[in-house]
Amino acid sequence: MEDLKSNIANEQEIYNLSDFFKVISDGTRIKILLALQQGEFKVQELCEKLSMSMSAISHQLRILKQSDLVRYKRQGKNIIYSIADEHIKLIIDMALEHINEK
Repeated sequence: MEDLKSNIANEQEIYNLSDFFKVISDGTRIKILLALQQGEFKVQELCEKLSMSMSAISHQLRILKQSDLVRYKRQGKNIIYSIADEHIKLIIDMALEHINEK
């Protein structure tokens, strides 16, 4: 019984994992993450690629940044966004593979 208990995530990990899935459960955020899998983009480029308003994209990018799912860098007046790390790409790819198995 003790071995099972030691393998179960602690309360903070469970809370963090739950928050992670809440963040990626939004369709707009998934679209942004899928677009960013193709490379780095400015907000305006994401707006054009996803046919969405700048305010909608900016709002969702803020949430993704706060959750450490995307990162950004400044190039002059532009801010360039990308996926934070390979783990995010892997999670998305595995989820897509899972739902396409049917």
